Amino acid sequence: MKKEEKSVAVRPNFHITGEQGWINDPNGLVVFQGRYHAFFQYYPHDVHWGPMHWGHVVSDDLVHWERLPIALYPGGKGEENGCFSGSAIVWQDKLYLLYTGFTENGGGEEIRQLQCLASSDDGIHFVKHGVVIGEEDLPEGYCPWDFRDPKIWRKEDTFYCVVAAKAREGRGRIILFKSQDLFKWEFVGDLLGTDSPGIMIECPDYCDEKELLFYCEQFQPNEGNLHLNVHTNRFCLGKLEYESGKMQVEKSGIIDYGFDFYAPQSFAGADVMIGWLNMWDRNVPAEKYGFAGMLTVPRRFSVRDGELHQTPVISGEQVVKTQVSGGLQDNATSGVLRIEATGLKNLTLRLRKKGDEYTQLSLQEGQWVFDRSKSGEEIVGAEKDADSLAGIRRMPKSTEEKTLLTVVMDTFSVEIFEGGKALSATVYPDLDADGIELSVEADDCVYVREEIK
Repeated sequence: MKKEEKSVAVRPNFHITGEQGWINDPNGLVVFQGRYHAFFQYYPHDVHWGPMHWGHVVSDDLVHWERLPIALYPGGKGEENGCFSGSAIVWQDKLYLLYTGFTENGGGEEIRQLQCLASSDDGIHFVKHGVVIGEEDLPEGYCPWDFRDPKIWRKEDTFYCVVAAKAREGRGRIILFKSQDLFKWEFVGDLLGTDSPGIMIECPDYCDEKELLFYCEQFQPNEGNLHLNVHTNRFCLGKLEYESGKMQVEKSGIIDYGFDFYAPQSFAGADVMIGWLNMWDRNVPAEKYGFAGMLTVPRRFSVRDGELHQTPVISGEQVVKTQVSGGLQDNATSGVLRIEATGLKNLTLRLRKKGDEYTQLSLQEGQWVFDRSKSGEEIVGAEKDADSLAGIRRMPKSTEEKTLLTVVMDTFSVEIFEGGKALSATVYPDLDADGIELSVEADDCVYVREEIK
């Protein structure tokens, strides 16, 4: 990295950040008064995790975001040390936030994580109502020091929420509560009824209409080339039995195959999700610019033939469209690349190229291989497997005759979509690294580049 670049105030062009300081999980994604609201875990005073606030942005199109004042500050009863992750719902023309209050209490088993409620008439100014799911509401056998991240929805005349929990003598669980008024809640059941492979589950999200569950696991063991990240993301398909609080899982899989994706949450009122475009237990080279962490671009999701299908909700002004025969060179540091190929046999795409520095995606033996080993500043995590140490992540390629590959590229990130699957990663090349090289062997191939303005 050039020395003079270290003082440049630089941010992603279209990804959500906290502007200053640290962010992680997206929270409270909701459509309210005709606009998309996105909140997020935020510590404005440092580029490292600290007492959590709720940052806040709004959008009319899910592409361009306007920053609003911080929605929640820690310090209320039950949340003296942080307002942790949660969700949002609109009811009787008011916006409600259900979130985890955190009290340190000296650490260990004295920590308390309990669920709190806040409300707003205008979507900007919030009134706190305190703890609404307390320790006394948590059944025996679950830990009140690992009890967080409520996701709320309404079915018929009842509110429901799933909350991440931990068994006292076991591992991560997801438990279901119900309420008639948002203020008094009762336990219904344990969704999966068994310990997770990881130590703790986080950020559960249930989409009733699609019978689709998202969640994350901390310290998840590897499963072949899946879940190589120490902290991973999963989806499950299956019917939730509301009387018992049990979910009959029919199929499960990974949401994102990349290095940097965690804590996905879906919008209340839209089939769109956003995740944290980063990962725990990694260094964050963006710290020197005064910020750390960003959110993914929104993704529209559906279930097709028993599989999770994702496409990015982003489009810009088309600046390049050309037929490709053999190879192509272009220049850009951000934007959207769309490659449509029929009869694709081989493909190698290099992004942010400058000299020997580049980020690469290639098609190898029926799978996409993403390589950031030469992307710029080194990103080091807790993973020790061969692929992680080599800067590699892999994603299956669709078997369709026509390949539609979409690459969303920003200053410090790459998000790749093909066949309904996704692979996301951060990269930290030189700021002026803008070379694009495409080599392709196919019956027909069209390359399109869009700029986001």
